[in-house]
Amino acid sequence: MKVNANGRSRNTWRLGTLAFLLTLTLGSTAQTTLRWETPQTATSHTATPLGVHTATAVARPTTIRNTPPLAADFDVRQFEAMAQQLVADQRVPGLAMAIVHNGRVLSARGFGITDVSAAQPVDSHTVFRLASLSKGFAGTMAGLLVNDGTLRWDSRLTDYLPNFQLADPYAARQITVADLLSHRVGLIHNTYDRDLEHHVDYRTLTQKLAYAPLRCQPGTCYGYQNIAFSLIGDIVFAATGDFYSQEVQRRLFKPLGMNDASLGLEGIQASPRWARPHVRARGGWASLMPKATYYQLPPAAGVNASASDMAQWLIAQTGHRPDVLPAPLLATLHQPLVDTPSERRGSAWRRERVSSAGYALGWRAYDYAGHRLVFHGGAVQGYRGLIAMLPDRDLGIALLWNSESALPSGLLPTILDRAIGLPAQRWLDVEFDDPTLYVDAAQSRPGTDPPGSNASAASASPY
Repeated sequence: MKVNANGRSRNTWRLGTLAFLLTLTLGSTAQTTLRWETPQTATSHTATPLGVHTATAVARPTTIRNTPPLAADFDVRQFEAMAQQLVADQRVPGLAMAIVHNGRVLSARGFGITDVSAAQPVDSHTVFRLASLSKGFAGTMAGLLVNDGTLRWDSRLTDYLPNFQLADPYAARQITVADLLSHRVGLIHNTYDRDLEHHVDYRTLTQKLAYAPLRCQPGTCYGYQNIAFSLIGDIVFAATGDFYSQEVQRRLFKPLGMNDASLGLEGIQASPRWARPHVRARGGWASLMPKATYYQLPPAAGVNASASDMAQWLIAQTGHRPDVLPAPLLATLHQPLVDTPSERRGSAWRRERVSSAGYALGWRAYDYAGHRLVFHGGAVQGYRGLIAMLPDRDLGIALLWNSESALPSGLLPTILDRAIGLPAQRWLDVEFDDPTLYVDAAQSRPGTDPPGSNASAASASPY
């Protein structure tokens, strides 16, 4: 298959992109001293709800910004009431929500139950599986190494993994760190995800990439990946001598105070309280044990976290922890590198609100009704999640739930619309037809997969 047509124009575009990244990188490694300020007292709609972990009360480095205020009718209590309605009568079993504004936690709460078979209430420290929300951690982890000078965005994959191969040997030698994290490897969407769903191991699948068909030369087209994306974990190991999971714990979870967060199946099962995944069964929901397949890919889908953790993650990603994540680095991570127009044809709120879409470095970037939105979604068997940030309102939102219903996703545009003062849309009243992974209650034994599982629907991100 010939994939190097128009190579000169594509290479010119590619060099321009790398020059842009290098410019931002240089800015992130030569920072002036930042002023550290104690967060200001919360206003009427920034009060932290009762029962929320109050770690953010400790003075931490932050920045002072002149951002427009949230709309006057932005009321966190209403959003919490909506979340409570979603778990009423087990429309969804459990839900966790985090909302931050101007570096402060407005809400970090749990709703509903962890398991329909052994009900415990979801609280702010109940751990959920993040699925492809993990990709933002991978991009950020790589960015820290770039900031240190350990990596470069234009570092070649084969400099760290010399035996890596693609069907086109030239293409294999061109893949950069930035290509991996922005899904510009040149492969067809979700290459070998179905094999992963059938329990083929990660190492075998990375070797099979040598035979996978290519759509384009690296850096010149978008194709969402989980297996190829996770090669960034191998690069981290080769560059640092530490496993990817250890570096994420050391460089992100610990300094950010993400005390409930972990990676992998062992991590979630060791949590004091965690939400079991649920799939549809006759008469309601059936709980399962978490499926292990995508846990083989820590960078693409390996992180577990609570509402409390996600609040701290949002505070950092919105620029209020410059001691851990410098502002120039965040600007690089959130800058789109490739267009993803198909994203505008997704859910109802995307069709209505999103006018342009692209992919950055582990993050999606949208134009949401004229406002820049940094976003990602995730899904694996029995779990769904969304994360979004409106930089011009200094607002961050995370939603996690332990079922395959798409219904809670309507909460996100509801909150976004209210924040920027758009006319109310009844997003939560939309009826969703979610065709993923239905099982009978009798088939919901721990560790089993339902017959006829749709592997592509169960991939680490349908978003």
